[in-house]
Amino acid sequence: MTVAAIPQAGEQAEFRTCTATGLKVDLAAERLIIANAVAAVVFLLIGGIAALLISLTRWQVIHLLPADWFYRLLTAHGFDMLVAWIVFFEVAGLYFGGAIMLNARLVQPKLAWLAYVLMIVGAVIVNAVVLAGKADVMFTAYVPLKAHPLFYLGVILFAVGALIALGIFFATVIVAKVEGRYEGSLPLVVYGLATAAIIATYTLLSGALAFVPALFWSMDIIEYYNPAYFRNLFWSFGHPAQQINLAAMVAIWYGLAAITVGAVPLNEKLSRLAFILYILFINLGSAHHLLVDPGPSFAWKVTNTSYAMYLAVLGSMIHAFSIPAAVEVALRRRGHTRGLFEWLRKAPWKEPGFAALVVSMFVFGWIGGVTGVTIGTEQINMLAHNTLRVPGHFHATVVGGTTLAFMGFTYYVIPLIFRRELKFKKWATWQPYIYGLGMALVAVGFVAAGIQGVSRRHWDITFAQAPFQTPVPGTVSLAMAVFGIGALIAIVGGIMYLVIVLASVFTGAKIEPRQATLVIDPPPAMGYLSEKEERDRKLQPHGTWVIVIVFLMFFAAYYLSNWWLLGRLWIVR
Repeated sequence: MTVAAIPQAGEQAEFRTCTATGLKVDLAAERLIIANAVAAVVFLLIGGIAALLISLTRWQVIHLLPADWFYRLLTAHGFDMLVAWIVFFEVAGLYFGGAIMLNARLVQPKLAWLAYVLMIVGAVIVNAVVLAGKADVMFTAYVPLKAHPLFYLGVILFAVGALIALGIFFATVIVAKVEGRYEGSLPLVVYGLATAAIIATYTLLSGALAFVPALFWSMDIIEYYNPAYFRNLFWSFGHPAQQINLAAMVAIWYGLAAITVGAVPLNEKLSRLAFILYILFINLGSAHHLLVDPGPSFAWKVTNTSYAMYLAVLGSMIHAFSIPAAVEVALRRRGHTRGLFEWLRKAPWKEPGFAALVVSMFVFGWIGGVTGVTIGTEQINMLAHNTLRVPGHFHATVVGGTTLAFMGFTYYVIPLIFRRELKFKKWATWQPYIYGLGMALVAVGFVAAGIQGVSRRHWDITFAQAPFQTPVPGTVSLAMAVFGIGALIAIVGGIMYLVIVLASVFTGAKIEPRQATLVIDPPPAMGYLSEKEERDRKLQPHGTWVIVIVFLMFFAAYYLSNWWLLGRLWIVR
């Protein structure tokens, strides 16, 4: 490691050179990345404990918690998992992308520490108030449900801290450009993180517009708070918050593909266009939360749950082809050219980052994406929205997709940033598969139960112990058993992740990593070939085309079957 102090426009920054990547690491950025990553894992632990207790309650055979604690922990679980764990990790990712990937200094690190303190204080306040029984309002906190004023204050403090962190990221990117740290456009991974940051700015401002009046209302300074106003502004925060995760997750997918197999997008301009589609259209998907509200017009609802939403889906479809195709070409370049799928058989399945990439993409796309587009359609959504199909969808996207991608990326942050040897490498090899299997079963169980009408927000899904009637007896119990077993498997995978991370951070040997990968040898340096040479070397992604076609057939079958079921409900007997 070499450390140097480099003058920077009236400010000095200390750098070290990463022995594995050759990147210059701003030591101030490094410390902030470590702090935010550790905070993320702590809140993941808290949210995971709540998840276990909630799962053992939702699984009707066990039905562990009384109603008040079920809703209490559901509120804490929603905040800790959907907000605290993911946003802390995303802030760490923004500092990594904005400073380290650009060989640049982090602008205003003292202000970044203020942002961190605000986020910590806000998250602790929210958890304390919720666990004290003063805010059993669930994640959505719909007015006229009223929580203690400290609940709203905690959310606001967290949001302000996150907004400051976003400003520091944007300033770091601008200053890096001015100081000549990079030329041309941003690297694709940083470009994706910048997309997430742009969406996050709009999202957090919307959240402030919803929660600041709620704070005054909870303090009786405002006598009346319009529930429709709150719902509209909340869902310009609540649903787009998951689109921040989507953009950050895709950026990390590109990063994991590059680290593990040396994959480079076949058409980087197309990948960048897909990120732009997210900025322009992804937030409009939140319209499906407002379909029964009297304010938005019918035309607005149909447009945003159909045509506008599909443009955002187009962005995801581009990434869904671009990343596997880049992986296939990279593996074919290493000599795995026989047939359609030798590259897939010879892929580095024991490398934790590659496993996390593939499983995350599968759970996100084949379960979360397909179900999300389907229930985002207005007519289907009117039936599906308040059933377990919705939690089934977002557990596949936010948990099976985003969380698993972040977990996989953590394994490389530990040696590269924490400079600690990764402990339990065999566990790390298996952890993405175990966690991914568990979350797939959770999502499938929820969706299957939701199709049969099981409500998403009830502590007792049998409604006062009455038997749940369906056309096929026992299917609801089977679906909930699939969910319960999946939840336990996912909890095991989550515990494995936490043990690996905590053991590595606190007991791992101090190292200077020599390669970025953890299990396999680093991918070879990739040269540039002409189009004819690429064709002659059988480097075209034919296998990916087959996978994409199979996926589209599955997508169409699931989507059309939902319309068939909807049509049966409309039959006049």
